[in-house]
Amino acid sequence: MADKPKLEITLCAPRGFCAGVDRAIQIVELALEKYGAPVYVRHAIVHNKYVVEGLRQKGAVFVEELDEIPPSEAPVVFSAHGVPKSVPADAAGRNMFFLDATCPLVSKVHVEAQRHFSEGHEIVLIGHRGHPEVVGTMGQLPPGAISLVETVADAEAFVPQDPGKLAFVTQTTLSVDDTSAIVAVLRRRFPAVVGPHREDICYATTNRQEAVKQVAARSEVLLVLGSANSSNSVRLAEVGRRAGATAYLIDDAAGLDLAWLAGAKAVGVTAGASAPEVLVQGVIERLAEVFEVTVEEPDAARETVSFKLPKAVA
Repeated sequence: MADKPKLEITLCAPRGFCAGVDRAIQIVELALEKYGAPVYVRHAIVHNKYVVEGLRQKGAVFVEELDEIPPSEAPVVFSAHGVPKSVPADAAGRNMFFLDATCPLVSKVHVEAQRHFSEGHEIVLIGHRGHPEVVGTMGQLPPGAISLVETVADAEAFVPQDPGKLAFVTQTTLSVDDTSAIVAVLRRRFPAVVGPHREDICYATTNRQEAVKQVAARSEVLLVLGSANSSNSVRLAEVGRRAGATAYLIDDAAGLDLAWLAGAKAVGVTAGASAPEVLVQGVIERLAEVFEVTVEEPDAARETVSFKLPKAVA
């Protein structure tokens, strides 16, 4: 048998689950343990097919809207992305028992938006139209209070009602570099614009993008484990391409096309904040079937952030 070609795999660190995702999944799992199936979940708890399917097999029932849930005492969990204020109000009106799995860092953006609004500011939200986090943030305030800006071109074209009373917040899972460029335009055009006390883009998004920049620069191919509807995973692939690697976003090892690695000697592997480590290990095992692999993981500061669980499941 011919020798396998050599392939050097460099794992990005950190990668995979963040504290907000871990908390959200725990809330569903603990609710299933404590209250039994079904546990209803409004929207995918996190944007990862493997995670959602695993919870579905345990008894979670995923719906997009509350009116899909039959009258029941079963718990209803709101996803990690956050929801408009109308959703918990609707749930309360239906006498539903609901658990809010909104990531605390998303909730922080909601609080910021409310504070800016209370202080009389018009608010710009930097984010992607239609993403559940954006829908949830815009739904914290009356219609028209928040204007969505998606690109540098949007920022150049935006016309506020009063340039002296303007504030911005951002989606937590954006490209750090893209967002910085948009913020730079807003600050140039509207010097009085008020920003967050601390960066809205979450620590996990920032850390994973920085790790990808370092690994992609020394890799020919970057494999990103994550689902196509995961904003932070899509951003990782974009960051990898900008750093010089050919990047592919795949759900799992089954999505790996070995033709992508023809002639490659060095491949980087990472996972979005909603993708579990088991998916990374699956890709390594698949590569090891074809290549003689060496696996390296550069030293990186370990993330120690954790968030409290709701009392109803703690």
